[in-house]
Formats: sequence, structure tokens, C-alpha cells
Amino acid sequence: MKILVIGGSGLIGSFFVKEFLKQNHDIIYTYYKNRINSTNAIYLDVQDRTSSIKTIEKINPELIIICNALTGVDFCEENPLLTNSINVKGTQNIIDACAQINCKIIFISTSAVFDGIKSEYCENDSPNPTNVYGMSKLQGELIIKNSNLPFLILRTDQPYCWKEKWQHTNSVIRVIETLEKNKIFNEISDWYNTPTYVPDFIKASMKLITNNSEGIFHLVGSDYVDRFSWAKKTAKIFKLKKELIKSIHSSELKLSVERKNIHLNNNKLFQEVQYRMIGIDEGLKEMFNISNNNIS
Repeated sequence: MKILVIGGSGLIGSFFVKEFLKQNHDIIYTYYKNRINSTNAIYLDVQDRTSSIKTIEKINPELIIICNALTGVDFCEENPLLTNSINVKGTQNIIDACAQINCKIIFISTSAVFDGIKSEYCENDSPNPTNVYGMSKLQGELIIKNSNLPFLILRTDQPYCWKEKWQHTNSVIRVIETLEKNKIFNEISDWYNTPTYVPDFIKASMKLITNNSEGIFHLVGSDYVDRFSWAKKTAKIFKLKKELIKSIHSSELKLSVERKNIHLNNNKLFQEVQYRMIGIDEGLKEMFNISNNNIS
């Protein structure tokens, strides 16, 4: 299969690229800020409509995976025009090209399309984002749904795993790096997430792709946990000092955007392809084993 990954230098995108290369697919991926020296990699600014359409039509993939986005919640809130330009108009540019070649789309979305009022959210619940980032991703979803093209929308939450130096950090790595320096780590006790181990997200995605599934799926870990407990678990598994982790309330951070506690239900994934995503214990243990193997 000929596949194009938009945002292949990012965390999730790069794991998709590795998996498709392993399976000997014809894979091309794009980067924006972080140049990659590979015959499979090309530069693309999705805000450039003409270039985006020409590039995608020239590649003519059977499947496009849209992984690129501005994802910093506070940055997006403070930069709504840029967020809209990349997350909404950029997505529209990609989809307009897809319409010309009639290819399938996979769009990586987020738990932030919901408002946190319900105790749990399934795929058919009505979105109601409360911040600029969530609104931009919902608009992206609507562009996909209205395209009349076959699609998968994969919503996830708090992706974590080891990363490349140019990629955004994540909650687990922040805990590890701070505790390894013997520094105090302040973590929020009133924020809850369904943390998602990225290699597991990729496995679940591949199950859906192989199954030719379509529609919206929640690809998240199987634990709904507060950040403080998650950090404590990380310290325990990585044999670091748990006592250095201090519990704080989110109000102490004085952030521009309030984080909502959103519990994504992932049962639909199991019903579709009989795949149950792992929880934080399994994900953290796999990260720990990888780090030990690299050291040895």
C-alpha cells in the first residue's frame, strides 16, 4: 500500500512510519520544522494550500494519516489564528487534495473535543470543546466527516513513550528526568486522564487499518487516573524516589486554560477488532525494559 504520513517527524507520526516500513509498505512522510534526511521524507507546510494539493496529488497515496497539529493547549489559546491556520485550514487543504485522488484518511484527534461534564465519553457522544485547541480539532473532524471519503478518526489522550530529542516531551519523561536529577516534582492531583502508550496506540491503529474499519474510535489506555498517582507509579516502576513527587492543585499553576477531566471509553475498539489497550503499568514497564536494554 502507498501511504503518506503528514507530520511523520512527530511522536505518533514517527511510530506510524516505523511500523509501515517494517511491514514493507511504500511509505512517504512529511516534516515541517525538524528536517529529516531520508529519501522517504519531504518538507510540507500544510498552510500552503497550492503546495499541499500539488504534493499530495503527485504522491497519489492510497492512505493518508494526518498526525500534524498544534497541540499545546495554552499556546493554542494564546495563538488562535495560527492554530486555525494549521489545525483547521491545513486539514482542509489536505482533504481537498484527498478528494482529487479518492484516498482513505486517518485523522488523529483528541479527548479535548469534549467538555468533561459527563463521567465517561463514548464515540457517539456529542462533542463540546471548551478551548481553542479542542475546537480546532473538532473542526478538523467535521472536515473529515463531511468529505465523503472513507475515514478513521482516532481520538487519544496523553500519549507517552520514549521520544527523539526534537519531539515534544510527555508526562512520563518529565517525571523521570526530574527525579533522576534528585529534584522535587510537583504534579497535579485533580487532573485525570486516560494515558496512552504510543506503541500500543499504533498496534490498535494497525488492527483497524487491517480490518478496513471506518468511523470514530477512542484509542486510549485502559486506566483513568490522576496525574499525581500516575507520576507515583512512574517513580515506582523506574525505581526512583517517590517522596520527591509533591501533590499540588491545578489552580496553583494559574494556566490560561482550565483542563477538563475527560474519560474516554475505548470499548468500541474491542468490539470492532477484539483488541484491548493496555494500562499504565504495562506501558511504563515496557518503557523501563527498553531503557534497561539500551543501557546494557
